[in-house]
Amino acid sequence: MSVNLTPHIRTLRLKVKSESYPWLDAAAVEVNQVWNWANATSYKAARPFVGPAQWLSAYELDKLSSGATEYFPHIGSETIQRVNAEFATRRKQFKKAKLRWRVSRGAKRSLGWVPFKAAQLKRKGNALRFAGKAFRVFERERLESVTLKSGCFAQDAVGDWWLCVAVESVPVATEAPHPEVGLDLGLKDTVATSDGDKLKAGHFYRGIEDKIAQAQRRGHRRQAKRLHRTAARRRKDALHKYSRKIVDRYQTIVVGDVSSTQLAQTRMAKSVLDAGWGMLKTQLHYKGQSAGRGVHIVSERNTTRGCSSCGSLTGPSGLDSLAVRTWRCSACGDMHDRDVNAARNILSAWRCPTSVSGNESLSSVIAPSRAPRPRKARIRSRATAA
Repeated sequence: MSVNLTPHIRTLRLKVKSESYPWLDAAAVEVNQVWNWANATSYKAARPFVGPAQWLSAYELDKLSSGATEYFPHIGSETIQRVNAEFATRRKQFKKAKLRWRVSRGAKRSLGWVPFKAAQLKRKGNALRFAGKAFRVFERERLESVTLKSGCFAQDAVGDWWLCVAVESVPVATEAPHPEVGLDLGLKDTVATSDGDKLKAGHFYRGIEDKIAQAQRRGHRRQAKRLHRTAARRRKDALHKYSRKIVDRYQTIVVGDVSSTQLAQTRMAKSVLDAGWGMLKTQLHYKGQSAGRGVHIVSERNTTRGCSSCGSLTGPSGLDSLAVRTWRCSACGDMHDRDVNAARNILSAWRCPTSVSGNESLSSVIAPSRAPRPRKARIRSRATAA
């Protein structure tokens, strides 16, 4: 059974063929000049010598930059407007009168970036046309049956250029063979499901960490960047395959709310970042949306300690017990795999949003931030009555 859903927006990232790199490098220099001009002009308006301060909007920057295209042979007025809009958005986001300058040359140069509007990118045969220049990209067939939106040409650390374009497509929802699954994210096993399936940790960065260190000590920066990109590609490929497998198999997907951002500040930072938990959650969300799946995030509190059979908190806890991978519940006697048991508790937490032990009712659980409010209200009511 298939059901048509409403159109949704997603971003495609396609590699540009190397024949267009010199033109894009020159266009990126012009984009940097426009950005730096907007940065200097906005700072002068926000910090004037005399008179009131003024924060220039994207519309005002567009008016001030009218007629500037004659000085930029590679980019047009639409690209200049996109740069002004992006600058105004970032300045408002970070609440600063002046942002960082974009450097075009030298060891600390900024990575290339050339934004465009939807009307600027057009199909022409087997190529794409932008600002009077024809571009060829790999995997162009992915752009066949979609509507192109705005996007940009972006350069990576190695120097390769990529076409990042938002596309509008109509997803088709299909019915999955299995109803639901719980996912527990970890380090020894990147993912463990409530059905007992596991994705072993790939150690994508850890496996080539020594090679990266040797390249950095020898001063081979380009080789080190390529090794970093290799690790990132291997990680992304493994997570793409696993997330597609989960989305195709299960209708409802429940994931624990483990925070990779917080754990990245501990001594486990390298292993946490190498696991790619955030990337996996993102892939599950947009792939589940396109396939009509339900993806939910629930609290992981006490999911490792709780027994998935009886709910008693008899499991291992604390940093000293991380080496305990299997344990027996002292209450019911069931033997549990640590990660699979946690995945089953995560799924149970979504089914019934109560504590793991199941003894407290939902109405008796009060958030700490809301707990003082009823007490203050009672005190005021008593004072009024007196």
